[in-house]
Amino acid sequence: MRIATLRLCAAIGLALAAATATAQNAAPAAAPAGAKAPAAPAAAEEPLRSERAYLSYVVQADGSYVEQRETEVKVIEERAVEYAKRESISYSASIQQLDVIEAYTRKADGRRIDVPKSNYQVETNDGRNGGGPAFSDIATTSLVFPDVAAGDTLVLAYRLVGKQPMFESQFSELGSYGGNQYQGDVRIKIDAPAAMWAQQRAWGTMKQVRDETVGGRRIVEWSYSNRSPVKSKRRNYSVYQVEQFPGFAYSTFRSYGDIARAYAARALPKAAPTPRVRTLADEIAAGKTDQREVARALYEWVSTNIHYGGNCIGLGAVVPRDLDFVLDNRIGDCKDHATLLQALMAAKGIEATQALVNAGNVYRLPDIPVASSVNHVLNYLPGLNLYVDATAKGIPFGDLPVTLLGKPVLRIDQPELKAQTPAYASERNRQRMDTRLTVQEDGSVKGRVEVEVSGHPAIALRSGLRDLTQEQAKDVVKNFFQASGLVATGSFRQDDPKALIDRHKYDAEFEVQQMLPVPGAFPLQSIFFNAMPVASFVADANEDRSEEGETACTGGRSEENYRIEFPAGMKVIAVPPNLAIESGGLSYHASYTLKGNVLEAKRVFVDGTPGPLCTPEYGREFQVFAKKVLPNLKAQVVYQ
Repeated sequence: MRIATLRLCAAIGLALAAATATAQNAAPAAAPAGAKAPAAPAAAEEPLRSERAYLSYVVQADGSYVEQRETEVKVIEERAVEYAKRESISYSASIQQLDVIEAYTRKADGRRIDVPKSNYQVETNDGRNGGGPAFSDIATTSLVFPDVAAGDTLVLAYRLVGKQPMFESQFSELGSYGGNQYQGDVRIKIDAPAAMWAQQRAWGTMKQVRDETVGGRRIVEWSYSNRSPVKSKRRNYSVYQVEQFPGFAYSTFRSYGDIARAYAARALPKAAPTPRVRTLADEIAAGKTDQREVARALYEWVSTNIHYGGNCIGLGAVVPRDLDFVLDNRIGDCKDHATLLQALMAAKGIEATQALVNAGNVYRLPDIPVASSVNHVLNYLPGLNLYVDATAKGIPFGDLPVTLLGKPVLRIDQPELKAQTPAYASERNRQRMDTRLTVQEDGSVKGRVEVEVSGHPAIALRSGLRDLTQEQAKDVVKNFFQASGLVATGSFRQDDPKALIDRHKYDAEFEVQQMLPVPGAFPLQSIFFNAMPVASFVADANEDRSEEGETACTGGRSEENYRIEFPAGMKVIAVPPNLAIESGGLSYHASYTLKGNVLEAKRVFVDGTPGPLCTPEYGREFQVFAKKVLPNLKAQVVYQ
């Protein structure tokens, strides 16, 4: 059970950063829709407190709305002053207008000091700050509160006037609050036409305080307060279920199918293959007749030739760009990738559609259908029964990023279908690492490491190594050991990482000066970077999981083989004990054989965790198993 599946990518990124000194990491996963509920300290430890947070929406029949926010934040500790006194308001300039109603510092003695006009700065994306207006119309108004000290309260109220709706005649909103965070007075109000059908719900200690019709307008209001937050031990929020936290949802969509239909109404016209797209499709698929191979070629072309560029211009947040723009600039966001791929598939007679999904940590959509709950678009190929995501770079055809597996999707060809992406297949994740070391009299080490890896760890590894140049490869060994304060020389070789496949092989030869103390001891562990060290499976063995909830998780099989030859002048006086344990789908087998001055060891950890989700109960059972393994991994080879 490798908790928090993204840890693998992070570990690889760190290893490669040390190895190549270029920090070549894969792109981070998209942020989850809706409000997050991150871990937070108890109120007594908070340097800032939200004393008041009022949010209101006045919705029109066409779905456009006016949003107003009023906040009061009290500065508790001096260390928070520099952060607290700066505030930024971002909005879509083409469809929203900002009106700052008031902004001032309320001193501890009650004095009011308004933010002067000279403390305001407006930044717009006019093409001079990277990206250009073709990619974003986000404007940001920044302000600095004057004369701020501990004990003061910062008051801000502003209004955003919407000029047009994202989806015609529709409005939806969702929010939640972490139960371990101080909230003085929270109020949410939605004022919409009474004739506009809507559904709403509140969770936890969020209370509905108003639901009435006045003058043809229906007004719904909720309130929440948490002045005595309790510190939580939960740290893993890789799975987020909005209904588990105080919050609310409001929507004019009757079902998630309505959200899929609303998106399809704007996206499908853009997916019609143009003459230019048909010509391109013919070029890409030239010489191929098998439908799967044609689909693979089209997918790989989009994945490798269209780079990611967000579309944050007004309705561009929900409407794909024209295909000519995407092809001319070789750039697009997830909607653009999916729409272009659908058009290319159609040009070759391959049925394809698009599907909406949450790309963050939401694995179960809230009961109330809210548009922001799905924040990513991918493709589904019915004839091949495959989901593909050309936006996620480095992913082989037929695979998906780990963060998209086992999640509900809204297919725009069958909006009411309860569809889901494929489950996580832990058995595909396999690694074998063979290490041969020769220890010198002074503790220097000569060695060779060979690694074979497959499955999602290989995909992530290949993505991290894909842009490694030949010149950088020459310094991989030196830089890797240098990061630990060691002097080393050597060579690094790998399979060509360019192809979009799920397997990889590489090896390294090295000489490390005075790596080991003489006499001394060391735990047997992987000496070079790799995707799935055995130790990573039990890294959380001693963490407090008493308050953890459901987590994202994955499994696999890792095998490590060692041959360590010590010099004749050294004597090995202790090696780790053999161990073989099994429990359910978990097993660990380790053997250590000392023949003269040669130590041969083999360790195999098999983690049958199915993923992508693990219950708290499963996590605790896994932890019991991991605690039995950990001492064996920490046991040392002792020599003199």
